Amino acid sequence: MRMIILVAYVLAMAGVLVFSARKKQTLHEFFLGGGKVGPWFSAFSYGTAYFSAVIIIGYAGKIGWTHGLSAVWIGVGNAFLGNLLAWKLLAGRANAMARRLDVCTMPGFFEKRYESRGMGLFAAAMIFIFLVPYSASVYQGLGFLFEAALGIDFFWCIVGIALLAGLYLFAGGYRATALSDFIQGCVMLVGIVFMVVFVVRGAAYDPETGTRGGLLTALERMGQLGIEGFNTLLGPKDQAGSLIALVLLTSVGTWGLPQMMHKFFAIRDQKAIKQATVISTAFCLILAGGAYFAGSFGRQILGGVVPEGGLDAVMPAVFLSEAVNMPDVLVGLIVVLVLSASVSTLTALVLSSASSIAIDLCGTLLPKMKPARQTWLMRALCIVFVILSLVIAFGMQDTPIVTLMSFSWGTLAGAFLAPFLLGLFSKRVTRAGAWAGMVLGAATSVLTPLLGIVPDTVFGGVLAMAVSLVTVPLVSRLTPASASMQETLKTAFGK
Repeated sequence: MRMIILVAYVLAMAGVLVFSARKKQTLHEFFLGGGKVGPWFSAFSYGTAYFSAVIIIGYAGKIGWTHGLSAVWIGVGNAFLGNLLAWKLLAGRANAMARRLDVCTMPGFFEKRYESRGMGLFAAAMIFIFLVPYSASVYQGLGFLFEAALGIDFFWCIVGIALLAGLYLFAGGYRATALSDFIQGCVMLVGIVFMVVFVVRGAAYDPETGTRGGLLTALERMGQLGIEGFNTLLGPKDQAGSLIALVLLTSVGTWGLPQMMHKFFAIRDQKAIKQATVISTAFCLILAGGAYFAGSFGRQILGGVVPEGGLDAVMPAVFLSEAVNMPDVLVGLIVVLVLSASVSTLTALVLSSASSIAIDLCGTLLPKMKPARQTWLMRALCIVFVILSLVIAFGMQDTPIVTLMSFSWGTLAGAFLAPFLLGLFSKRVTRAGAWAGMVLGAATSVLTPLLGIVPDTVFGGVLAMAVSLVTVPLVSRLTPASASMQETLKTAFGK
């Protein structure tokens, strides 16, 4: 039954691909859906790009194991900081400024906003390099679940995922991914509700009597693990710092990620943005809140014994445990839930990476290249990036998912967050300020964990964002904008 549900899902997605690929597409249509994507598709595309197997399997399992019920705060932060505030603060301005500057990517934004071809090239290279480990972490999370639930070898599992994502991007582009993201988002919402219900029932299971209690019973038994604060929203005292860092990195960090800002560039208009804000926030509150809430019971359900495969294997072990006792149909639904989340995230990452080369690097270095050739180049680069991320996934199979994701996320957010955010709001941000923030932010994320200045890549990413947010306005204050940039600023800000 599990395999039947999986095959049905793949066939349904193949139908969407055939439907989406019928129309010939320009480069603008391939990458942005023609800039006409509506609120529901945009909101679900943002949410499904946000959450993948990295969150549902890696983060929910590991953070739930160490932080208990307080892990839910990460989901709440993702919904209100990573979604609501991002849509409120950034979406309208980013969409309007991108149209005025005639850009469709973050590197393009940096090049036009700061009149710096070098900055655009640097940003494009950063995106291509640092989205690879993130995509590898997506493969890993899904690979653990498929091995446990379906008995499919890790190798064939991630090869299959790569083929599915590659075909989607090569044939359909953003139109196909936006439509599939909406369908996959619906699957994810249904799956997460059932997942939470069964996990709570499993946490309240009494093996001696065979009875199941409710939520209060589950929380009471979580408290019997003997870890102070584990079954409260305050959490263990020794984990408070890491919890705050995780909330900041996974929530505020999204404001500087190219695959997320791409959704703001592609949405239809300001009215659609207002509608998408509500839809996306509700979607993410249910999905992220549900994932971390379910993950908080992992340690209790497994009796405090880490499964084979480490903390990345916690959630697959929970789903298949005797206490949770999921029927085959539901296990199949959970597999499809995680597959949906992962494919949508992977396609968003690949599309952003391919665009950094086809649109930004080649558009700058080969300005006479015809748009049709750029479109085909972008299709080819989608395949190249999928293969590259697949190779990295095999090579880093034993690296924890959280480490891979936070390294990529932290480095890109550290480099791009401040120049992008402050550049949207203030004319006073200068080219020198943006350069300083970008370089110092990226260097902080990469070097501080390596040098032992911070305990891990999560803290490194948060520190990188802080350094960049301080550096950009400080250097901008010391280096006034050149007279030649005044016309660009008038165009960018519309006044």
